[in-house]
Amino acid sequence: MMIDKVKALIAYYEEVLSMPHRQEIARELRDEDDLFLLLLYSEMIGIPNPVYYYTLELYPYMIEKFHDWHLRMGMEKSPLTGIRCC
Repeated sequence: MMIDKVKALIAYYEEVLSMPHRQEIARELRDEDDLFLLLLYSEMIGIPNPVYYYTLELYPYMIEKFHDWHLRMGMEKSPLTGIRCC
């Protein structure tokens, strides 16, 4: 019972601290996501990727985010011939 109250108090404290910075946190998370997707798809757009072999298994999970990513990066259409999302 006491542990639940402490956990609730800690959660409330973290919420109060992060409230004025929500947009900044969301922007940072989006930028990290964009960088990760660039690393993931870099080999397909002509940038050498030293960890290409290890990122291949992530493609099925990241394909849903690809359309939003390439639009944020300023590409109107998908730069990849194997991935049609537009």
